[in-house]
Amino acid sequence: MEDKLLEFVNLLRKSGLRVSTSESIEAFQSVQMLSLADRRIFKSALAATLVKRASDLPTFDNLFEMFFAGLSAILGDAKNDLLANLQDFGPEGRKLLEDLLKLLDQEHPPSELLQALLRLDTIRLEQLIRRAAGQIQAGNIENQLQIGYYTRRLLDALGWEGMQADAQRLEQAMEDLHLPPDRREAIREFIRQAAERMRRAMREFTEMELDKQNYNFRERFREQSLQEKSFYHLSEEDVRRMREVVRRLALKFKNVIAIRRRRERRGKLDVKHTLRRNMSHGGVPFEVAFKQRKKMKPQIVTLCDVSSSVSNVSRFMLQFIYSLQENFSKVRSFVFVSDVGEVTQLFTENDLYEAIERALRGETINVYSRSNFGHAFYVFQRDHLAAINKRTTVIVIGDARNNYNDPKAWTLKEIQHKAKRVIWLNPESPGAWGFGDSVMDKYVPYCDHVEECRNLKQLIRVVDRLIIR
Repeated sequence: MEDKLLEFVNLLRKSGLRVSTSESIEAFQSVQMLSLADRRIFKSALAATLVKRASDLPTFDNLFEMFFAGLSAILGDAKNDLLANLQDFGPEGRKLLEDLLKLLDQEHPPSELLQALLRLDTIRLEQLIRRAAGQIQAGNIENQLQIGYYTRRLLDALGWEGMQADAQRLEQAMEDLHLPPDRREAIREFIRQAAERMRRAMREFTEMELDKQNYNFRERFREQSLQEKSFYHLSEEDVRRMREVVRRLALKFKNVIAIRRRRERRGKLDVKHTLRRNMSHGGVPFEVAFKQRKKMKPQIVTLCDVSSSVSNVSRFMLQFIYSLQENFSKVRSFVFVSDVGEVTQLFTENDLYEAIERALRGETINVYSRSNFGHAFYVFQRDHLAAINKRTTVIVIGDARNNYNDPKAWTLKEIQHKAKRVIWLNPESPGAWGFGDSVMDKYVPYCDHVEECRNLKQLIRVVDRLIIR
């Protein structure tokens, strides 16, 4: 049962549920204290220990039914079909098949598969099938084109050819029992039907295995496509769905950051201190010393262009930054089109999503004016330069389309001089920088990192590689 539960936990993880090692252990412990005969209680115990979010319950319910009841249901349907066929033999039909198996057993035991199939022993059949599925690693199936291949491999692992050879031996056994020809033909037909029904059941099992392994495939594919979709072409529905994707990714980043911080707190092995500390033990390192290295949390200042062409990049960067703000010592946010306004207070007083929408709507600046990066940077340098010090990472988000105004690149130079580093995220392709009214080429010399950021996939890479490391 432990192996089966572990397989189920891995299936949940593959389907998008976050299940920790400690939660898996709790599930094992809870199951050990329960009667497995009560399926409802068993399912409730697993749900209580493995599911954290209500939104994951439908996925859990469907996978539970497929994993723990799917094969039983397939074999149950097959058994009902064969029982209907067996009625043609009358009340002594099952006894006759049992006598034939015993007769075969006298000279050479028939295969376990044939015995379980003719006795309609679904419990034993399920055991044999699960063992064979494990041998061929049926969980590796990936697409519809592999169904036939895995079905054949499953039948081979079950010993299908050996079962058919034993079925041929039944011919001789029927003659030894002196069964009349019509009786022999009826049994022969039943065995053929049983074999065909078993073959069909194995294909159904393989199809179910594909459904299990690819559960939520369409949703995962849509999410992947959404991550690669340009910020310029997002619909309102895309923005809503992407907001949830960013929320989940931010949680993932939090876990990654926590692991990194634990490693950093431990420090590196201090060999000299370790040897000195263990002189009384003859130099045997019973007490290990580490070099403690205190790493200061970074400060973040964001300068977000909120003109219509770039607002989605700003929207999701702000969501990332404020979802991870506990990992920064200070976060201050400014928005601009031509003028600059600070929106930090909005995030203190409002829900995250409400604060973002209010910042983008223009509660602090006129968002309908024409973009003027030079003037915006000048105002920031004049009024807010004190927000920056040598621990500050400045993140600028904008396309640098300046409407042929003076870029005032010297203002960004002063910002870079005072900051730890300046990162610029531009949703346009580098091939467009410096052409037309783009003044990106004027700003690049005063940036430590310049990245194209036109979709969520690129934004995720920037957040991971440049901001939270």
